Parts: sequence; structure tokens; C-alpha cells
Amino acid sequence: MATVGRIKELWRYPVKGMAGEQIVAIELTANGLSGDRQWALRDEARGEIQSCKTRPELLMCLARTRIAAGPPGIRANGTIPPVDITFPDGSNLGSDDPAIHARLTALVGKASTLQALRPAGDAAFYRRHKTDDHTWLKELAATFTREPGEPLPDFNGLPPILVDHVSVPGTFFLVTPVHVLTTATLTDLKRRNPSADWDARRFRPNVVIETRPELEGLVEQAWVGRQLQTGAATITIAGSTPRCGAITRAQSAFGFDAGVLRTVVKDADQNAGIYGVVEHTGALRVGDTVSLSNA
Repeated sequence: MATVGRIKELWRYPVKGMAGEQIVAIELTANGLSGDRQWALRDEARGEIQSCKTRPELLMCLARTRIAAGPPGIRANGTIPPVDITFPDGSNLGSDDPAIHARLTALVGKASTLQALRPAGDAAFYRRHKTDDHTWLKELAATFTREPGEPLPDFNGLPPILVDHVSVPGTFFLVTPVHVLTTATLTDLKRRNPSADWDARRFRPNVVIETRPELEGLVEQAWVGRQLQTGAATITIAGSTPRCGAITRAQSAFGFDAGVLRTVVKDADQNAGIYGVVEHTGALRVGDTVSLSNA
């Protein structure tokens, strides 16, 4: 194992598509960071779970775990603890407030409800809305907001489960439960386009690794197939993260910036960050050393 850096930031997103909360220490479970993506917006007309790809207005909201309700994660009785949401105007509503559905409907302009995570056996809850066998793919491609001549990810490689479902049943994750980003990548992208806003929050990472000074460029792209270890926790890197239009969108702390996506597509082969699968659970803490398995 070779040391590649230390944990600089940890982020949890209690509601899929909304801005999340920065934390100092957290338990890495088999389903990702404890309390991550346990709620999601459901479009009632489509009967489909939505994300910031399809409902960018969600990014202007901030979701926080309600600490007073007890630890995050699915309870023994199968229920999900409530969360509190701060709206763009600064007002707050809890997921257990009956007014939350109308408020979110007004925000996104579509009849919507806030739904808690359900078991994997309820596959219909996670099913993708389809009117035919091709429109859904055009809708998915449109969320990547490419300009003429820019490439799209290879949708032929889409896992079969995600052809019929918007997330892996039993989770609100699109691909894997962990997303990792390095400071080396952010520094490299900023060097290529210094006028763009490279705030790490645009990329919605769970773990930001402050890489060692000698590690330069898009370093994590070479880590695919290897393992990251910090303490007892081990994450297998499953693949690169192709970026969509969500990284250009405004959040409460910064505005719209199309330049970040143009640079990632042109200079980073469309990717920024990596997807991870949890091999061994354990505690994650800011400042902890991160090591990489040998090739």
C-alpha cells in the first residue's frame, strides 16, 4: 500500500439531488456513508424518482440529518429518520411536515412528493419512466448538456439494472454508494481553466482526498480497479465518473458556470472523480491517511 494523501472533506447528502452537509467523522457502511441519500423527490405524474440531473432546482436546497432524531441510517423497524430542508428563501421544513410535498412541488414546478428509501424488493418504486423504448435514453442524454461536437458517455455500457430503474433498487445511488474526488484533479482542472469556479461541492463528492504534493493531474483515473484504504475501511474503485450538466448549476454558495463542464469534457475525457464500492466498513475521519493498493 502506498500513501496517496489524507481525507480533506467528508460530505453526506441526506436527500438525493440536494446540497448536503459537511461532516468531520462518519461511519462507512456497506451502503455508503451513514445517512447518505435516504430521501428523494418523486415525480407523481411520471411515477419516477428525480435527481439534480432532472430537477436542478433541488441543488438550491440544503438537507441536513436531524441529529435529535437519533443516528442516521435505517432503523431496526425499517423506518428512515427525518431530515430538515432549508429552501432557497432561507425557510426550513422537515421531511415529517405535511406541507413539505406542496413546497417541493412549487419549487420544481411538477407535482412531487418527498419519499424515504424503500427495500430493494419494491423494485417498482425505483422504476424508470418509459413511454417507449428510446425516449428515456434521449432524456438521459439531454441531462449531460453537451454542445455540438462534444462526446457523450457510452450508454451502451449502462448496467442492465439502470436501463429499467433510475437507481439501484434499495438505494438512491445511480451507480455506487461512494464518490471520491482528489485535490490533484481540482488543481489540474483549475490550471486548465483558471476563470472557472472549481468548488468541490459542484461535483458532490462523499470523500475529498488531499493528495500528496508530488501527485499531479487527474490521478484518481489511474486508480480504477484498485483499492483505497483508510483505517479499517476499504473502498474498491469501480470506475470513472462521467460528468453531466449538474456540475454547472448554481447552488446557494456559487452561481452557474458552464466552463467547468466544457473543460471536463475537453481536457478530462468527460470524467472527474471516481465511483467506489465498499469492501470493508469502518470509521472515516477528516485528517486520516488514505492509502492505495499496489497495481
